[in-house]
Formats: sequence, structure tokens, C-alpha cells
Amino acid sequence: MKSLIKILCTGLLIALLLPLPLTAQDKKAPPSPQTTSIRVAGELQQKLRPLFKDELKVEADGWMKVLRTVVEKESQTQIQLQDPKVTNKEPLQKTLIDLGAEKGKIEELFKSVLKAYGAKGGDVTDYQKYLDSVSGVSFDTSNASGFLITVKDWLLSDKGGIAWGINLLLFIVVLFAFSIVGRVAAGITARALKKFGRTSDLLRDFFTNTVRKLIFFVGLVVALGMLGVDIGPLLAAIGAVGFIVGFALQGTLSNFASGIMILLYRPYDLGDVVEVAGSVGGVSAMSLVSTTIKTPDNQVLVIPNNSIWGGTIKNITGSDTRRVDMVFGIGYDDNPDKAAKVLEEIVTSHSLVLKDPAPVVKMHELADSSVNFVVRPWCKTSDYWTVYWDITKEVKKRFDAEGISIPYPQMDVHLDKSEGA
Repeated sequence: MKSLIKILCTGLLIALLLPLPLTAQDKKAPPSPQTTSIRVAGELQQKLRPLFKDELKVEADGWMKVLRTVVEKESQTQIQLQDPKVTNKEPLQKTLIDLGAEKGKIEELFKSVLKAYGAKGGDVTDYQKYLDSVSGVSFDTSNASGFLITVKDWLLSDKGGIAWGINLLLFIVVLFAFSIVGRVAAGITARALKKFGRTSDLLRDFFTNTVRKLIFFVGLVVALGMLGVDIGPLLAAIGAVGFIVGFALQGTLSNFASGIMILLYRPYDLGDVVEVAGSVGGVSAMSLVSTTIKTPDNQVLVIPNNSIWGGTIKNITGSDTRRVDMVFGIGYDDNPDKAAKVLEEIVTSHSLVLKDPAPVVKMHELADSSVNFVVRPWCKTSDYWTVYWDITKEVKKRFDAEGISIPYPQMDVHLDKSEGA
């Protein structure tokens, strides 16, 4: 009986202990980073490219541990440098410089990992905060010789002062080169636009300035890249600001677009007399958002281009010649042939009336109180009012001299006496 109980207890103990090793074997070991040994940026980027977000998180954790190890060594070296018992600090200073160079290289590689992780939807906020907190170069000013060694080694390091100086010089050179390229391109644009006879000076200035500033902006982006500045967030910020400004100034942008259309199609130019937006006057100034006209009584009106382009534009002085339309009436008792001959003599004898096109003098209408003639001579646009006023005056004088009446509106009233009145 005791033997049976012993066997059962032994079997039960084996049954309880047997699954334990199997469970331990079934557990998967946590994934380990695969890229922390790489020290070449191009190779690291190619290794990171096919990884999923979860795999990139493992790599980010691994690189942060690598960076932490170097920072711990750097901090320990700083503690030793501050120990008054240590008399020869030059080896420690050199060690600190080497650690700083190693840390700078790891930081750049770590940034590549974070960029790949963030591009695939990972949250890099905590990693970035840690990276920012440990970045930089530490100088121990308590030891003069050690400080000089640190400064010298930092200047000569790959990411030190000389490298910064070279990058700054490249920044200036790139800006200067793109500035020259922008001016040359602006000059070429201006000469090309001059070949089109109908391009205004304002339109040429707009396009040339746009070309120059656009090329300079591209140069600025390239130059900032020389300094190691990440231009991605900068471009995103510019885009966001542009959207906000565009939404806030949509009315102004509408005027701006209308101004571009006016400059392209040129329905009028400076000095022209126009009728726009219900106003008549000479164009004294034009911009991309408004047009300034001066009325005949010397009032200055500033009209938004959107109001002009969205309505009817009448360019009164748009052509070199213009027809003068006048109407003169004679009485029903007057001789129409004689009146027509007098009007023709007046028109053809005026020195400012053009021979071609020939003037027109025709009986036009049998009105209520007069027989009306249309008189339509042609003249230069600048002589319009002179011809109009001179002919009107001469018609009055000749009609009086020839005994031709100029009737005024009249009404004949007939009284009908009713029967028994």
C-alpha cells in the first residue's frame, strides 16, 4: 500500500513539473535590434527601409540604449575630470573628445532611425526629447590646458568648429550664387517679355521679381541644407502659414488674380480714358490689386481690380481714331437739301476731321418737332472734343446765316368747341 502511494505521489510530482520546461521553451525571446552595429548612414538607411513600424520601434529602442551607453561614459569621464585628486587630466580630455565624436555620429544615425520610424507612423516624441537633452558638447573650464585641448579637438573634429565654418561658408556661397542666377534669369525673363508687344511694364516687373525671388528661395532652402537644418518642418510651416494667410486674404487674392488677368489681356493701360465700375476717368496708376483713375473733375478713384474685371470695361481712348456722333435738327419748313449741303461744308472744311474714313451726313429721322440729320466725322482720339465743340458752334452760326431754323420742342393744341357750349 505504501509503495502504491509512493508511486502515485511520484507520478503526480512528475506531471506537475513536466510542463514547466515546455512552457519556458514556448516563450519567445523579445526581439533584438539588428542595426546598432552599423556606423555608415547609407547602409543604415537601406537596412531600415523594408522594416515595419514595430520593427523600427525595436531599432529605435536599441539605438537609444547605444546612445545612453556613450552618454554614461561621457558623464563618468566628466566626473573624473572634476575630481581634484586627478592631476593629469589630458588623457581624460582626449577621451571626452573621442566620446563626443562617437556620440555625434550615433546621434546622426539615431536621427535616421527616428525619421524612418516617424515616416511609418511611429511616435518619436519621447525619443526626440531624450536626443535633444543629451546632444551638444561639454567644456570643462576649470582646467585651462584641458579646456584648450577640448576646444582644439572640437575645432578639428568632423562636426566641430572648422566643419561649421566650412558649412557657413558654403551657406554664403550658395546664397550668393543663387542670387546671381536669379538676377540673370530675371533679365532673361524681362527680355523675353519685351518681345511681346502688349506686355505692360507692371506685368514685366511682376514676372521678373517673381522669378528672382523664387530662385533665391530655392537657394535659401539648399543653403539651409548645407547647415544641416531639416527643411521638412520649415516647408510644412510655410505651407500652413500660406493656407491661413490665403484664407484670411481671399478678397485681396481675388483682386490679385483679377490684376494678373488685366495685365495679361491689357484692356487698358496707363493714360487711357476708361469707363469701369460705373466711373469714367483717366488711368493714372495700376497695381496688382487696384486701379487708380482720375475723373474729368480731378477726383481720384481707387477701384479694386475684381470690380473692374467682373464688369464691362469701356476703353474710350483705346484706339487712335474715333467717330464723333452728332445730331442736328431743322424745321419741317426748311429745305433739307440745303441743310445737308451746309453740314457737309462745315464738316469737310474742318482741319481736324479725317478724310479717311469719310464723314457721314444723312437725314436720319422725322421727329416730333424737327427733321434730324446725323453728322459723323472721324478724327484722332485726342481731337474728339475739339471737333465736337467746333462743329457744334459752326453749325449754329451757319444755320443762322443761311436762314435755316433750329426748332425747339413744341406742341400744337387744337380746341374743339362742343355743341351747345
